[in-house]
Amino acid sequence: MDAVVSKEPMMDANTPQVRVLLVDDEALMRSGLRLMIDGARSIEVVGEASDGDEALVRDRELKPDVILLDIRMPRRDGLATLQALRDQGSRARVVMLTAFDTDDFLLQALRGGAVSFLLKDSPPEEVVDAVLDAARDRARFSPDALGRLVRLAADGTAGPGGAAGSSGAAGTGSGAVPEGVTEREWEVARMVAQGLTNQEIGEQLYMSVATVKTHLGRMYHKLDVTNRVQLAIRVLELGG
Repeated sequence: MDAVVSKEPMMDANTPQVRVLLVDDEALMRSGLRLMIDGARSIEVVGEASDGDEALVRDRELKPDVILLDIRMPRRDGLATLQALRDQGSRARVVMLTAFDTDDFLLQALRGGAVSFLLKDSPPEEVVDAVLDAARDRARFSPDALGRLVRLAADGTAGPGGAAGSSGAAGTGSGAVPEGVTEREWEVARMVAQGLTNQEIGEQLYMSVATVKTHLGRMYHKLDVTNRVQLAIRVLELGG
């Protein structure tokens, strides 16, 4: 996930940049979300679904760029839907929405591949920003959700299965550089876990953004993660 602000391609003013699917079992919530984001800053709501099964069908039909996905739904909940979307090859970035800011939901959603996690009472501008960021594979969290993730790591409960020390050296809390990782790569990864952008990391470490990206690419491979959020979680699990 590239956190550096870049110039957006020139597009016709009438051409939406981001196509969104709304998934929530409450019609009123879907209506509220539509009012928040439809047409805002080149966002178009292309469809709605009232549960996970319908979401899978709509994803195949509409091929949205971003899905706003509720966690608590009948038949197939948001976490199961997230996995099913990945299984069917969905290209959509997923922003999880919930009224329940719980540790278990947060970690499961992020490990499952969600780009962001927002509370349903997030202000409209935060939801709009989350959609735009998700379309570019950039993470955005409600402050409460991000703070909770940091507390989980500090408490040693962010590791797999809820126990940070359950997988060898992981979760030792020592902050030691993992085997096979260079000091500089680990330094960059720890700054990602602290929420710094590539630009900010480069400025602090006196390196170019391109070099930061190179280090991040190596860390994705070495820690077996696919995006910036998962890297941050993994660093926290390892005591970084």
